[in-house]
Amino acid sequence: MNTRVAYTRPSITDREVAYAEDAARNGWGPRCYDYIHKFEAAFAAHLGVRHAIATSSCTGAMQMGLAALGISAGDEIILADTNWIATVAPIVHLGATPVFVDILPDSWCLDPVAVQAAITPRTRAIVATHLYGNLCDMDALRTIAERHAIALIEDSAEALGAIYKGTRAGAMGRFGTFSFHGTKTLTTGEGGMFVTNDTALFERVTTLSNHGRDRAQSKQFWADVVGYKFKMSNIQAAIGLAQIERIEELTARKHAILQSYKSRLGGFQSLSMNPEPDHVRNGAWMPTVVFDPATGVRRDQILSAFDDADVDARVFFYPLSSQPMFTAQPGNKQAFDICERAINLPSYHDMTDSDIERVCRVVEGLVRT
Repeated sequence: MNTRVAYTRPSITDREVAYAEDAARNGWGPRCYDYIHKFEAAFAAHLGVRHAIATSSCTGAMQMGLAALGISAGDEIILADTNWIATVAPIVHLGATPVFVDILPDSWCLDPVAVQAAITPRTRAIVATHLYGNLCDMDALRTIAERHAIALIEDSAEALGAIYKGTRAGAMGRFGTFSFHGTKTLTTGEGGMFVTNDTALFERVTTLSNHGRDRAQSKQFWADVVGYKFKMSNIQAAIGLAQIERIEELTARKHAILQSYKSRLGGFQSLSMNPEPDHVRNGAWMPTVVFDPATGVRRDQILSAFDDADVDARVFFYPLSSQPMFTAQPGNKQAFDICERAINLPSYHDMTDSDIERVCRVVEGLVRT
């Protein structure tokens, strides 16, 4: 009897267990930051950036980065309407105004033309979300950011392993953020990372991340500003260190799964999947199928077919502006349309060829209905 095919679960080996046990048994007192520092250093080295700060979540990393840039009430931040709430929440919490713009029909990432049209004198930053491992058009967005002297920020929560013209996702903006949620390519259970090449910004975020205590401050229990408590635990970092030591294996397997899906489903002209132009290596976090409008296939039908086949699937993000706390932006036509006819496919590291075949049969059945 077939077991249900999960859409995601982490790859945990004896290495992660051994490091976590060592942190639990010995990582206290003067060693309470040992794994955190090792994880930060290894992550920065992998990404090719100067600085990395382990955090309790990608959301926390984003909020501290924005706060360190001085984002506050009256400022506008441009981001894709197709997004998870975690990307916009820090903007709202800081009192700034999110400006939702449309996505491109092929990458499902920020449309640079829409970004340019949304620029106002109050615009302070562009948040480039690399959706599902796909990459934004960073050249175009960088040109816009430089022209208007605003910050370009990379939301790389879903893009570990992605590369744009030789540079890893997260290393191209003023700062980048990553998620290590249990669904992600690299996991610490919950957690995230703030990365940057800007040393001054790094120092400000370091202070914010430690309840506002400047690390150069000699007074004990003295805060220089009101900061945050978005730290990662030493035990989580121990798991993260084991994972980053396996990063090539983890990202290669995710990419191989995406390629398997493309090989199996590529013959259907009525389907499109995560793009990978010549200058990009897709991070392949979440292989996604978009059904052509002519098929008539829609979200509820897709979910029902997967459930009937005992296969998990994950809906494409709803537009943020369609949710009750924001004002709908129906002019973002791609964002409102694609989510109705797309689905995220299972892609956990230990998937077998048989599992992939089961998933593909569901997709094929929908196309041929």
